[in-house]
Amino acid sequence: MKNVAVVGATGAVGQELLSLLEARNFPVGRLLPLASSRSAGSTVSFRGERLMVQEATPEAFAGMDLVFFAATGLLSRELAPAAARAGAVVIDKSSTWRMDPEVPLVVPEVNPEDLRRHKGIIASPNCTTIGLVMALKPLHDLARITRVIVTTMQAVSGTGKEAIEELEQQVRAWTEGHRGELPHTVYKRQIAFNVLPYAETFTENLYTTEEMKLSAETRKIMGLPDLPVTMTCTRVPVFVGHSESVLVEFERKVTPAEAREALSRFPGVRVVDDPLQFVFPTAIDAAGTDDTLVGRIREDLTNEKGLWLWIVSDNLRKGAATNAVQIAEKLLEMQLI
Repeated sequence: MKNVAVVGATGAVGQELLSLLEARNFPVGRLLPLASSRSAGSTVSFRGERLMVQEATPEAFAGMDLVFFAATGLLSRELAPAAARAGAVVIDKSSTWRMDPEVPLVVPEVNPEDLRRHKGIIASPNCTTIGLVMALKPLHDLARITRVIVTTMQAVSGTGKEAIEELEQQVRAWTEGHRGELPHTVYKRQIAFNVLPYAETFTENLYTTEEMKLSAETRKIMGLPDLPVTMTCTRVPVFVGHSESVLVEFERKVTPAEAREALSRFPGVRVVDDPLQFVFPTAIDAAGTDDTLVGRIREDLTNEKGLWLWIVSDNLRKGAATNAVQIAEKLLEMQLI
């Protein structure tokens, strides 16, 4: 049994983490819910008990074997090293440590061996990256990938609880007859009944931070530092489930049948692909599941070595909480904790 702390226990991902630790029967001895001072004093549910949320401080990690960070990057930067120094293994969901060369960035189905080089902190990737590499890995094993072009359609829950509430409020206002651009604070424009051609913030090269993370993280996880990955990340009025339209180019021609077979064999991937019968994955299909769903597998019309894919995954589960718990499970399996 392991003593486990969850930093950010009151947030959307933190709540999902608690639920999954319970549902997957992770061997938790003591569960310590932690959060910022703002949320300390509230309670969360775990295994039928209400547990008091304590403030996350360096002293709180004493006696912990495993610490999940599902909080802000600032809190992770401040406290993850303290948790590691206290003897715990840290699994961090923020972007803080992902590109640190000393920190493994892991999707257990894709690069589990990277866990062996951890020095106390392990990073879990961005939710859009996880769904992408889950599909790319079996395809790259089939034939070397030479280029990836991605457009994402990301759910508001990827931004957090406030974004979910903002979408709900805007939809309610619309149904009550309000017109024109509806009030918004989380996003720079109205998200209800709209598509926003950005996710996170713009950088000097006019790509967003989300786009740059997707590119860099994909290369690190796949162990392909020179892989060309280019992308556009958008935000759509969906509560849960990130969708990605992906063009994959290979060193040789790969048929859709080959791709379907390789994807079907890969753990955690489910092929949903019979478009003539309108069978394809949607965000609603992915919500509440841990599988990465792949469909609309077809040849590119301009490049005989290219295939198009449509990838959907639950950004709160496999895109966040499930991947973190799977990392912990893999650490136990590999006797690294």
